Amino acid sequence: MPPLLQSNVAGHPVRRGKVRDVYDLGDRLVIVASDRISAFDWVLPTPIPDKGRVLTALSLFWFDFLGVPNHLLGTDMKDMPAKFAARADELAGRTVLVRKARVVPVECVVRGYLAGSGWKEYRAGGAVCGIPLPPGLRQSEQLPEPIFTPATKEEVGHDENISFERMAQITGLDVAEELRRRSLDVYRRAAEYARSRGILIADTKFEWGALPGGELILIDEVLTPDSSRFWPADGYRVGISPPSFDKQFVRDWLETTGWDKNSPPPEVPPEVVGPTRAKYLEAFERLTGRALT
Repeated sequence: MPPLLQSNVAGHPVRRGKVRDVYDLGDRLVIVASDRISAFDWVLPTPIPDKGRVLTALSLFWFDFLGVPNHLLGTDMKDMPAKFAARADELAGRTVLVRKARVVPVECVVRGYLAGSGWKEYRAGGAVCGIPLPPGLRQSEQLPEPIFTPATKEEVGHDENISFERMAQITGLDVAEELRRRSLDVYRRAAEYARSRGILIADTKFEWGALPGGELILIDEVLTPDSSRFWPADGYRVGISPPSFDKQFVRDWLETTGWDKNSPPPEVPPEVVGPTRAKYLEAFERLTGRALT
């Protein structure tokens, strides 16, 4: 199946994110995961073959494993509107029909290890999102307990870490407390399972939405290499940034190109596309125990 840089299904309003094309059917949505890849807040011009199918299949695996109320209605192309079904050869395996929900405007981030922006915050002030942590922790060290560190959802640029108190001002205290509880529960169960499969989930972000009746459900992708920091357990060492099953390989290559990050990015060469695709596939195969079909 050739890579998909962008889907084009006429007749329905569409919103395009960095990876997903979201078609509005009124009370439902059709979400197509493309093979686009982004880095440094730019969508790169070169797709990563099978990336969208990996993100979709892995999210489906986790929805089933976790048993958490979520937005999924179906994946069978025959059950989709006719214009989508007619493109089954192109869209199968990367397309889901979901319930429409009002998106909670906060990223629900859970961290089990000290990495990324969390490590930077800790080094600067000994805390992450206002949560004090023990002194002397090192880069990539496992935290005594997972912590809930919400972030704003920014349309442009990076999301910004915020305190729980700030989240409560945005969502209301009851919703904030419920999403903190649910997010920590999902992370703990997923991290325990992933560890048994040789993967450490350093951190992850969840998206939640509210149905018209107020029920909170898990939406978007869940526990994928795009929404999580996956480390191979056999390559994990405290004090360094371990190799990861995500687009870090692409980021590292971009840093060598002289690209200024303020103009359109360069094409990604085959010698970078291939290993990046392999990392996504390996994450899927390790976690599910099967090959992507």
